[in-house]
Parts: sequence; structure tokens; C-alpha cells
Amino acid sequence: MKTKLSDSLRPLLLGVLLLGTAANAAVQSIDKVVAIVDNDVVMQSQLDQRVHEVQQTIAKRGAAAPPPGVLDQQVLERLIVENLQLQIGERSGIRITDEELNQAIGTIAQRNNMSVEQFRTALSRDGLSYEDAREQVRREMIISRVRQRRVAERVQVTEQEVKNFLASDLGKMQLSEEFRLANILIPTPESANSEAIQNAGRQAADVYQQLKQGADFGQLAIARSASETALEGGDMGWRKAAQLPPPFDRMLSTMSVGDITEPMRTPGGFIILKILEKRGGQTQVRDEVHVRHILIKPSEIRSEEETRRLAEKLYERIESGEDFSELAKSFSEDPGSALNGGDLNWVDPNALVPEFRTVMADTPQGQLSKPFKTSYGWHVLEVLGRRATDSTSQAREQQAMTVLRNRKYDEELQTWLRQIRDEAYVEIKLPGADQAQQ
Repeated sequence: MKTKLSDSLRPLLLGVLLLGTAANAAVQSIDKVVAIVDNDVVMQSQLDQRVHEVQQTIAKRGAAAPPPGVLDQQVLERLIVENLQLQIGERSGIRITDEELNQAIGTIAQRNNMSVEQFRTALSRDGLSYEDAREQVRREMIISRVRQRRVAERVQVTEQEVKNFLASDLGKMQLSEEFRLANILIPTPESANSEAIQNAGRQAADVYQQLKQGADFGQLAIARSASETALEGGDMGWRKAAQLPPPFDRMLSTMSVGDITEPMRTPGGFIILKILEKRGGQTQVRDEVHVRHILIKPSEIRSEEETRRLAEKLYERIESGEDFSELAKSFSEDPGSALNGGDLNWVDPNALVPEFRTVMADTPQGQLSKPFKTSYGWHVLEVLGRRATDSTSQAREQQAMTVLRNRKYDEELQTWLRQIRDEAYVEIKLPGADQAQQ
């Protein structure tokens, strides 16, 4: 049973949707092109709208935005790279169906403890149209799929790599702790000469000194960083140190929350990291539930009310003694479990949608739930058993796999983004900015 958006709506989108922004930029009497990007353009109205969204997000965090010219250039660069990825998606035939988009919107609303209708109302109250929100989600989903095809599918981690990592001192150390990090990246061109590298090093040293003197990390990230997370204050989320290039992997374990690293040279430039939070790993005992269910979905030929009545009828038939498994095989519309009599086997409750998880938790072992609704349709479930499983070994292997994949993915993504940017024809027409043509 699928329950989560695929990896990955980015923090900027969540900031726009969750914190509330006025997405409609001020009406422009004459729109104009601010950048030509291969076969497409970025318009002033797009830039103004995104800048306004970023300013609102920064304000919600209580931070001060960088000067308008600096922010405009940062946001424009983000829009250029997004535009290139969307063009790749268009050429690749990537499409997001209305059903997929509705499910994504439903998931976002669900994560904010809202119905879709409440979510629409909240967007309207904050000045963001539902149509604009849907379009932003659609764009992010296309970009995510482009990256999945062009980057993630090329990342391979072997069983031997996992074993080697788990056996290494570094692996043992890194699987016991993880860090929430923020970063500032001062980039160097792919074929930079010594003068360009020295110049980037001086910029990084200047940023580092400002930080040591008390400057706000998030504000400097927004103003100076070239990282993809710059407009989120550099926040990278939770990472294992082993996901990071040396020497950061070993350095972080000796640092405290709030500490920052000195600028370190990497293939992409000079990076400064800050530890925002730490958390350690312990023996992992996972609660699992053995459950089976029958799923009935509304359709063009069966209304919501008819679907509910059918679920109630099946509930009554099971209560009257009919076999759950046979009814599931005949009626359930969950293709993953119907042929097994509705059996989902042992599942981690956290992998299920909230409504299903709640009803399952409230249903005693050996008993049947009354019909209930989720975003997938109407369900009847039966709890067959509960257990606590020590999943430490399994979890460690999965963590190692994730760490190694993420490390390779991050490196590959940055290389790929730089590559498509370098290979693209980009002409910047933003007033006050140096025009670039590639």
C-alpha cells in the first residue's frame, strides 16, 4: 500500500505551501524576459513571484533577507536550473496525470492534518490560488522524475559495498549518529584555473570569518551560497557523516551542535557546514502488525455512497460468518493483496496512511474493524497479530545502503546539475547582472 510521495518535494515547495505565501506577484503592466534558457525563457513575473515566495518563507523563519539584487540573482539561477530540468522532462515525455497530482495534493494536505478542501481554503486565505499550488507541485514532481531517470538510476550500491561499510570503523561510527546539517557552497568552475580557485577560497574565508563573528548562517547561505539548498538557509536535512566527502565524514563526530567547519575544498567548490541537530542510533525494536483488508474504490460507475454501502455489506457478511479471505479475493481492489485473501503480512504501521494506521491501532487482535475511508477508498480490516521485532541488524544494513546511495546520489546530482547548466545556452537579461551566454 503506497503512502508517501516519492522522494522528493523539496523544502522550498513545502515552505511555500505550509508557511503560507502570497504567490501572485504584483501585476506588471509589461512583462519581460529576464533569461533565455535553451528553448525557453524565464519571465520577470516568474522571478518576481518566486522572489516574493522566498521572502515570505525567510520572514516566517524570522530571518532577514539579503539585498534585493543578491536575492534576485540567487532565485533566477534556481529558476534557470529548474527550467532546464523541466525541458528535459518535456523532451523525455514525462507527464503527471491528474490522478497522481490529486494524490500528491492529498498527501500534502494530510501531512498538515487537513482535508483537501481545508487545504484549498488555507491556500486561498493566504493569497495562493489552488491552481498555482497544483502547478508548482506538478513541476516539482516532473523534476523529481527527471532526476530519478537521469541520476538515481545510475547510482548502484553492491552488497559487498554494504558489507565493507558495516565492517569499517567509519561505518560503525556513522551508523550510531546522524546530523541535521546546513551548508554554504562557494563554487569553483569545473575547469577552474588557480586564480579562480584562489578567489573562491578567499570568498569562503570571508564567509567563515563573518560566521565566527556571529553572522547568521541561514542569511549568509541565502546571500552567498551556490548550493541547491541555499534559499532554505542551506538546510540539508538529516545526513550521515559518511554521506559527505572526506574529511567531513570524520570531523563531524568530534563537533557539537552549533559548530561550523572551516571551509574545505571539494570538487564543486569550498564548503562550510554547520551542525543544527544531532541524534544517535540505539537498538531498534519495531512494532509490526499482521493485518488483512478489503479495499473498495469509488469509480465512474460506482459512486462514493455506493462504495460505502458495498463495504458495509461485506462487513456484515464477514460478521455473519462468511470467509474473509474468499470475499477479499472476490471483491478487494488492492492488487497487491487481493489474491492473497487481503493479507498484507507483517507491516510496520508507520508505512501506512494515517487513517489506516489509526483504525488498525484501535482494532483488537482477532477482531474486525467497521468500514472506514482513506484516500484510496473504503476498507474493512482484520488484525491477525502483533509483535515487536528487533530489526537492528536489518535496519543497519538498510541504513548503510541508504547512506551509500545518498552519498553517491548527492555527488552525482551536483555533477549532473552543473553539467546541464554548463552545456545549456543561457543568456541573462536581468538588469544589473552580468550577462552570461553559454
